[in-house]
Amino acid sequence: MNQMSERAKNPRVLRLHADDNLVVSIDPILPGATAEGVTAVARVPKGHKMAIVDIAEGAPVLKFGQIIGFATAPIRVGEHIHSHNCGVHDFERDYKFAEAAVEEKILPVEQRRTFEGFKRASGRVGTRNYIGILTSVNCSASVARFMAEAVTRSGVLDDYPEIDGVVPFVHGTGCGMAGQGSEGFATLQRTEWGYAKHPNIGGALMVGLGCEVMQIPGLMEDHRIEESDLFRTMTIQATGGTRKTIERGVEMIREMLPKVAAVKRETVPVSELMVALQCGGSDGYSGITANPALGLATDLLVAQGGTGVLAETPEIYGAEHLLTRRAGTREIGEKLVERIKWWEDYTARNGGEMDNNPSPGNKAGGLTTILEKSLGAAAKGGTTTLRGVYLYGEPVTERGFVFMDSPGYDPASVTGQVASGCNLVVFTTGRGSAFGFKPSPSIKLATNSDTYNRQEEDMDINCGDILDGVSIEEKGRQIFEEIIAVASGKKTKSEEFGYGDNEFVPWQIGAVM
Repeated sequence: MNQMSERAKNPRVLRLHADDNLVVSIDPILPGATAEGVTAVARVPKGHKMAIVDIAEGAPVLKFGQIIGFATAPIRVGEHIHSHNCGVHDFERDYKFAEAAVEEKILPVEQRRTFEGFKRASGRVGTRNYIGILTSVNCSASVARFMAEAVTRSGVLDDYPEIDGVVPFVHGTGCGMAGQGSEGFATLQRTEWGYAKHPNIGGALMVGLGCEVMQIPGLMEDHRIEESDLFRTMTIQATGGTRKTIERGVEMIREMLPKVAAVKRETVPVSELMVALQCGGSDGYSGITANPALGLATDLLVAQGGTGVLAETPEIYGAEHLLTRRAGTREIGEKLVERIKWWEDYTARNGGEMDNNPSPGNKAGGLTTILEKSLGAAAKGGTTTLRGVYLYGEPVTERGFVFMDSPGYDPASVTGQVASGCNLVVFTTGRGSAFGFKPSPSIKLATNSDTYNRQEEDMDINCGDILDGVSIEEKGRQIFEEIIAVASGKKTKSEEFGYGDNEFVPWQIGAVM
């Protein structure tokens, strides 16, 4: 019997915890096939779940030893478990604040790994060296793009190979919104300033229209910013219109070029890395392969004195009780729960609910409920103590493993992480995301070999081989080494394609007026 026919008869499955009442399929399970001593009564696609005991209507469905939903109808042994028979309702979660926090073993400075980074005058370290054109409002977005295109088209950047490029960070808001004192206004200000001072940005030019709600002088005053050789501002109205603004903006950027290029890569400790931990286009393997492997890499980074930043608050919903146990203090854990409650209210006010996530693609890949998705997503954060909880785009000041509040929508979430200071992104995907996030390079991890082989030009590392016997530890160390290489200048697949000019998406909170 060949391997294919043997796997059709006895497909490979995973039982992830002794308490689980299901298995996850590695191979497709056909009716009549036997797995874990159970005969399938329905087809179960790759990455999906099969019941290994009878589950009564209303009883919990368990994966990773945790509740991922409740049976909405009786589920027979051997049945496919998915949206047709498993759903979510609220249930009590025991947060047990700060009971599992551990004292990490942080390596002494002299024993830490190093990378080649750009050390800024502020003391922060970048992994790339861009010039950014920021916009205070959507009304100046086209002019910002025209400036960047004019600089690139001129060929002047050829004389400055130390500069990675000129990037317009444009967005769709900045006016038609509540002003000073509103949540949305404060969030956009944090995001704009986070990019302006980002360690991967060697120089920044901020362009406005002039009459918008998000006034540049107000931003500078609120965040104690002053103009300098490497931070300039202008408005279209005061400069005299489109053509004059483009010409003056290009002139300002040309003046910055020698100073930005003067900063060279130098050897710095890995503790200067702040890595955004992200997943998108997740599937049933995400929480089994790429996410826990990234979690191990995060633990290695934390041991070096570095920082891993988990985000996507709707995608830890149902797993937050596991993070509160790891909180360094009760206050940190309570701050995380407060953000969860904010999201419950936010979704209710907008006619949604937390289980609107997973997406159709997530469900096609085997994820049934937000609880299941969240348990897998949280694995990216490793096992170390939760040292802080931050608002969207708020500067991260603690080292170690931390959390930043954000939507689950990938571009908006990563925009916030970069604004918070992340100088590198690691992004896991099961369905096949094709993102890049200038100014921070993005390493993409495929959760399964099918996706990796289909989109190899977009994927940096295949984690699907974990299903074939590669250990989580081995894969985590491979990811950690790739982080160091990319931080030192190795181009990621998304950088080779030129991704990153359109993924700047600040989270827009509040009414558009």
